[in-house]
Amino acid sequence: MAEPRREPVRFPRAYGGQFRTIAGVLEVTVPLDRPLDLGLTLRPLRQGRGDPSIRIAPNDVWRATATAAGAASVHLRTVGTALVATAWGPGAALALDAVPALVGEADDEAGLQPRHLVVAELVRRLRGLRMPRTGAVLQALVPTVLGQKVTAGEAARSYAALVLALGRPAPGPAGRAGLMVPPDAARLSGVPSYLFHRWGVERRRAETIVRACRVATHLEAVAVLPREEATTRLQAVAGVGPWTAAKVSQTALGDADAVCTGDFHLPNQVAWGLAGEARGDDARMLELLEPYRGHRARVQALLVAGGVQAPRFGPRHRTRSIAGI
Repeated sequence: MAEPRREPVRFPRAYGGQFRTIAGVLEVTVPLDRPLDLGLTLRPLRQGRGDPSIRIAPNDVWRATATAAGAASVHLRTVGTALVATAWGPGAALALDAVPALVGEADDEAGLQPRHLVVAELVRRLRGLRMPRTGAVLQALVPTVLGQKVTAGEAARSYAALVLALGRPAPGPAGRAGLMVPPDAARLSGVPSYLFHRWGVERRRAETIVRACRVATHLEAVAVLPREEATTRLQAVAGVGPWTAAKVSQTALGDADAVCTGDFHLPNQVAWGLAGEARGDDARMLELLEPYRGHRARVQALLVAGGVQAPRFGPRHRTRSIAGI
């Protein structure tokens, strides 16, 4: 049976698609019927602590994004058993419409049966962790490509430099405080390779980003495609492989089973967390995660959020700036 197409998640009918307007600012309050930890849920969207497009506190998040109607900045905060979302900018209404999916209101944990004590403990301890779904494919793809074959720190620095150079101030008070909207496809598609080099990005990753931006409309459509079709379309872009497609699927599509293979750390993390083995490879990781099929990415997310780390051996890798070469 074919997998159903993904449909946009909207506010319940009780809201009637209407938002309160307070001094020209849109706001909506959403009752929560289960725990939500905003910080843990949205942390995968942040590209290092210096990411200029998002600021995360445990129960208070500011995020800048681009929508079909224009730029928007969104302030999310939990107040008791409710989520209050406020938005500024021409894309404010669309940004608020996307909030339920963004905070994992459609994330379904049904069927997750812990087979390991560590998973059971993490499920209990991290009850507010959900799989977010931004629906913004390119916004997820660009930093993911920047993270190919480099350390997380290098990727974060490159992304921050790119956003600061090509982005624009977020609408509302967040923009005045330095929050930036990431550059859109039209802006990125014309960036020459020497500029990417200044941001520590070599030609291969730069060309992958430019190619993706030139087919951005085609890629954004994967948000409503079945999983296999979405993955195939993402990987049709030269330079986008299984690791990149899975990372994008996790955050842009909210795919709780998009397990990342080809990662430097995750196989060791999974092997240590689930089997007490200091080192593992993709085959071993997939074997250990198989009982969680349907929730394999969720288990990976639990291990990461729970701070499960395999033992380190040998000296730390010393990074070198591409910009200085």
